[in-house]
Amino acid sequence: MASDRPLFVPVILGTPRRGRMSEHAAKLLHAETAKRQGVETELVDVASLPIPVDDAGETAKDPAFSEAMNRADALVIVAPEYNHGYPGLLKHVLDTNLEEYIHKAAGIVGVSAGVFGGARVIQNLIPVLRELGLVSIFWDVNFTTVQTRFDDSGKLLDESFLPRIEKFLDELLWMAETLRYGRSHVEIGSTG
Repeated sequence: MASDRPLFVPVILGTPRRGRMSEHAAKLLHAETAKRQGVETELVDVASLPIPVDDAGETAKDPAFSEAMNRADALVIVAPEYNHGYPGLLKHVLDTNLEEYIHKAAGIVGVSAGVFGGARVIQNLIPVLRELGLVSIFWDVNFTTVQTRFDDSGKLLDESFLPRIEKFLDELLWMAETLRYGRSHVEIGSTG
């Protein structure tokens, strides 16, 4: 890594629902991210954030979450697909910050009980991330029929996901390092 400081890459578990199978996927992504040299991570569960739901935007900002987003070089967002979309609480939580996200990398992990593996949640989240100033990577992870991919304790049953996660993290960390360099060394409007 080019910087003395490790990359900070939080993994956001994007649903508060009970019995959520995406929790297994988020814990797996967190564990795989933590294995990377020069990377720090934490698992952020939207269900446990003290963000009010009767307010919006910057007025609902949680200082600890905001600081984590400010410190982050990239985000892994694990989002289940609900009726072709993303969870409302995930969108609400993401909307509480703005400038903290600008020119930072984001990768999406889609989770679905069906065969599309959250492809539609990924499709619908990309414009949201762009509007927030995040840079979406082109490699995603899709957990199809998630109920068959983990046992009850959360152990991955299908090892074929590990190379996909590795490729996803390679791309995310490359983009995070590149964007961190840009944030530190390239002034907007200084080229061309």
